Amino acid sequence: MPNIKQQKKRVRIASQQRLENLRFRSTAKTLARRLREAAADGDDARVDETHRRLVSWLDRAAARGAIHKNTAARRKAQAAKLRASRD
Repeated sequence: MPNIKQQKKRVRIASQQRLENLRFRSTAKTLARRLREAAADGDDARVDETHRRLVSWLDRAAARGAIHKNTAARRKAQAAKLRASRD
């Protein structure tokens, strides 16, 4: 455990950031799963809506640094490929 006041603060802030990053990563995985399920069901309206939400969420997560920008780009490409394959 840190003894210095600033280091105590850094531990506290890092813990909060870790939880926030976990929220972004977890929600991105959930949205990707929902997109796969919607594509499997053949529900075009739900696929479009879920794809839009997933891309938006990935952009937000990459902008915040929760995930790397190339990871976001890769997942967006996979989602677009999944969306296009249902046509």
